[in-house]
Amino acid sequence: MDVRLITLDPAHFHAALIHKEMLEGISLAVHVFAPLGPDLIAHLNRLIGFNSRAINPTRWEVEVHAAADFRERMLKDPPGNVVVLAGRNHTKIDSMLACVEAGLHVLADKPWIIRHSDLPKLELLLKRAQEKGAIVFDIMTERHEITSILQRELVRDRDVFGELIPGDANTPAVEMVSVHALKKLVAGVPLKRPAAFFDINQNGEGLTDVGTHLVDLTFWMIAPDRLIDYRSDLRVISADRWPTLLTRDDYQQVTGEPSFPAGANERFAYYCNNRVHYDLLGHQVLLDIRWDQELPAGDTHCAEFRGTRSRVRISQDANRPAPPELEVLPNPGTNRKAFRLALQKRIEQLSCKYSGLQFEDSGDAFRIVIPSEHRVGHEAHFAQVTAEFLGYLENPAEMPKWEMPNLLAKYFVTTEGVRMAPEIERG
Repeated sequence: MDVRLITLDPAHFHAALIHKEMLEGISLAVHVFAPLGPDLIAHLNRLIGFNSRAINPTRWEVEVHAAADFRERMLKDPPGNVVVLAGRNHTKIDSMLACVEAGLHVLADKPWIIRHSDLPKLELLLKRAQEKGAIVFDIMTERHEITSILQRELVRDRDVFGELIPGDANTPAVEMVSVHALKKLVAGVPLKRPAAFFDINQNGEGLTDVGTHLVDLTFWMIAPDRLIDYRSDLRVISADRWPTLLTRDDYQQVTGEPSFPAGANERFAYYCNNRVHYDLLGHQVLLDIRWDQELPAGDTHCAEFRGTRSRVRISQDANRPAPPELEVLPNPGTNRKAFRLALQKRIEQLSCKYSGLQFEDSGDAFRIVIPSEHRVGHEAHFAQVTAEFLGYLENPAEMPKWEMPNLLAKYFVTTEGVRMAPEIERG
């Protein structure tokens, strides 16, 4: 298929990361439809940076359509067949529906919805996409992170992991903590976040945004190849929310805005942190999503799956920049010699695909040694997701049958968790 990209209202830097690398099958001509403003300018500056970099520059030919009625103009005479969406989370589902009704494929960054009341719209989108023969795909970059890939493989190995425990509120079967920094570099340039990013009614809370990845990973690892019905296979048990407090200086550094949002006084309470506890197919899961102003190590991801033979854990040092580490911790009473042989066998099998994999025995745990060539980094995952999407465009039958039902279930958890959390205390 000849893929011609249309970027619609790029309000988040992830829209530009789709274009960081050239991929075979994508036309050089890219059309951008958006209102004239700082979001559009920031997006174009990123594309200019990719085209002008010294090493492996891209060759995008960009045509800009800047107007207040940008979406209507694009839909009237689409100059491409694939729409890329990122940002504007509160209205994204409406844009996606309009694109699918026009017969366009959609590659959209998370989150697709941030309100539980929009779940019927998501169900309608998936139904209409199937009827129209349109491919809609969620940019789930974390499935391409090497530590997550290897964690999934180890969790699926009964000789290494055993069976996933049922878990309870104190010791869940799965526990994940994701901490993101408001202040960071993107493509080597300090990121300026728009003021709208801090409006949870537009951008969503931590669970409906970053938490989308975490919920996706629990499905992807616990129930591979299974179609999850959110009505019968899931139950959200409890949820919570709390703010990150920003000073005026903090807020100005991240946004460039001279003053706080309306209603804020000495500190702005940004309700971006969430915790959700849910049951998935009889296994209890606890997710913790947080945002801090700045982190010494940058964004961090920790995840532990607890089995009857071992725990498989991703951990990351919050105090220094370092890639995440993957460890396997045998449970007390496990025959260590037999366990080591089982782990060695699995690592040898995996090294056929991921060359150079090894493990080190540190006494209490076995650390999986991952060669640097497999640690490509978050920004590179966007090209990997795009390549996966292109494969489904070429051969729609190759998309797994579970992808769309599980996507719906994923957004049920994220939006139901936010709906169930205590109301925000407004001072």
